Amino acid sequence: QDQLVESGGGSVQPGESLKLSCTTSSSRISDRVMGWFRQVPGKEREFVACISADAVRSKYADSVEGRFSISKDKARNTISLQMNRLEPEDTARYYCNAGLRSATELFGPAFASIAQKDPYYGEDYWGKGTLVSVSS
Repeated sequence: QDQLVESGGGSVQPGESLKLSCTTSSSRISDRVMGWFRQVPGKEREFVACISADAVRSKYADSVEGRFSISKDKARNTISLQMNRLEPEDTARYYCNAGLRSATELFGPAFASIAQKDPYYGEDYWGKGTLVSVSS
């Protein structure tokens, strides 16, 4: 059973917008730091954006700051990524994450060194990804 399910990917032209969503049926999973990462073939998965469990704090990669916006609907166990002014360099498979990886981005590597030893905070959940293609 998929724990995190992404949706909203597609093909657009430069300058256009897309909105990605990530949903889970488990409040155990959604009640964590959640985020988005992206990956292109041959490269490592990179951080895009994350949001705290209470949706108060968020963080963005420099490459998307000011263009992307992450939000969380706690009632629906869903996070979304509004992507505006898309560029060809944004083309990638976008993955939703809940847990250690996103928390490390938000709180820093010192958090990870402690959390990875904890059975709850050390958990890491990933979706299968949704493809975003930006080209003219």
